[in-house]
Amino acid sequence: MREGMLWYDNSEKSVADKIENAATHFESKYGERPDTCYVNPSMLAYEAPAVDGIEIRTTNSILPNHFWLGFGNNKPLPVPVFA
Repeated sequence: MREGMLWYDNSEKSVADKIENAATHFESKYGERPDTCYVNPSMLAYEAPAVDGIEIRTTNSILPNHFWLGFGNNKPLPVPVFA
């Protein structure tokens, strides 16, 4: 993934809920739902949470409580939708 939206959430919600909230914001901003989300490995206890249609990947280059959302096939981000 070359482009994406970085989302920060340090709330007490579950990781799956945080990713869902980030994906909802991404979709409202760009008009499409992301298909990939990178998180820090420390955020996942044993396995990636199931989030509707979003592949969860881990990398140490993402800080805890940060979520990098976008498209796994290196598709560029769409132009933001302004309401």
